[in-house]
Amino acid sequence: MTSQTLFPLFYEQPRPLSSGEHANLSFTGNTDYAYAAKTNAVPLVATELPTACRYFPIVFSGDEPAPVAVLGVRGEENLFVDADGQWRADTYVPAYVRRYPFIFMENDERSQFTLCIDEKAASVVDGRDNPLFDEAGEPTDLARSALAFCRDYQNQHSYTMEFARAVVEADLLVENRADITLANGQRLAMSGFKVIDEARFNKLPDDEFLRWRANGWLALVYCHLLSINTWPSLINQVQESAVAEAETAEA
Repeated sequence: MTSQTLFPLFYEQPRPLSSGEHANLSFTGNTDYAYAAKTNAVPLVATELPTACRYFPIVFSGDEPAPVAVLGVRGEENLFVDADGQWRADTYVPAYVRRYPFIFMENDERSQFTLCIDEKAASVVDGRDNPLFDEAGEPTDLARSALAFCRDYQNQHSYTMEFARAVVEADLLVENRADITLANGQRLAMSGFKVIDEARFNKLPDDEFLRWRANGWLALVYCHLLSINTWPSLINQVQESAVAEAETAEA
């Protein structure tokens, strides 16, 4: 049996960013989101929940339940990325998606983070049109911007996980599922995720409620609860996608 390194979603070959290895590489920018076309959910961090809740259902998923944006109901289908790799106009692009191909990765001792880049990303190309390092081997504004973005994302991720652990410890999560019947009679079901039970949340002891308010967690709960209103919009997109597939098959 051989072991295989498991990388985070999207990442195929992340390597520490260095002038020695990446002096002659350029980043073309994320104008094509094809790399996200086959994922139906991505992680969210706390600061984006107020915006994300307007566009996607926010649920809790994973071995350590944490907030994720639901982007599709069927496996390997992101309803927000079209056939040309373009993100649906006038909708929010989650920070996890925008961060790619950069990422902070921990060392084996989990004592420090290193800025890495996915060398397999389509947006990482040979040349110096938009380089990561200048002629002297110093990081360009692009590389420094990527570092700042990833540092902020990591800080927000830590805060978000603290909130998620509090939700779990308070026993607020319940199993949930989405059942959808398409116009052609096809039935779809999405399960394996959890949501906050509003009745349980409303029964938090007063001192605990005040602690949550002090930590800024109440707003995150309300964003999650409000996001449930976006399920009908997502279902409509599933219906539209199914109709388009049927028309293509008939052509």
